[in-house]
Amino acid sequence: MTAFIIIDVQNEFSAKGKRPVPDHPLVIEVIRAKVEQARENETPIAWVKHYNLPTESVAFVPGTWGAEFVEGFGPLTSASNEKLFEKNVYGAFTGTDIGPWLASLSVDKVVIMGFYTHGCVSTTSREAIMKGLEVFLDPETTGTCAMEHPLLGTLSASENRRAALLQLENMGAVIVTRPVTI
Repeated sequence: MTAFIIIDVQNEFSAKGKRPVPDHPLVIEVIRAKVEQARENETPIAWVKHYNLPTESVAFVPGTWGAEFVEGFGPLTSASNEKLFEKNVYGAFTGTDIGPWLASLSVDKVVIMGFYTHGCVSTTSREAIMKGLEVFLDPETTGTCAMEHPLLGTLSASENRRAALLQLENMGAVIVTRPVTI
């Protein structure tokens, strides 16, 4: 069985957030369409929300607008196959019961989408691969930011996303394009 894992679709990544992603509105609309499709097909959806510890950052603080899901996202209370998982680390499998929940549904394939491609999406994908799950990623359903380092140089947001996806493909993830048919 296939499940969707939706990582950190939170306001903090919008243009008004503390961690803006350049193509956030485009990624959000693609994810929204995937969620609608998943709900029509009764595909299980794991919703993952990130919180920072109080000593870490002013972003993703519990109870703030930035930490909330983008409007229209999050588990439906009426859906028994949608569940919320909260984390304060990069990987959704660390410190949550997402692994046992997926196992209880006999999930062997996951489609992972969300933010940051190079951070939480990447870490969660690697954790899923190590758990023996088949991992599928559609580049249009992930987004990230540019990165800069004085010695290593600069990566644009697009280059950063591409580099993260290339690394994940090299580790065993399958990169797909729309529409995802699994």
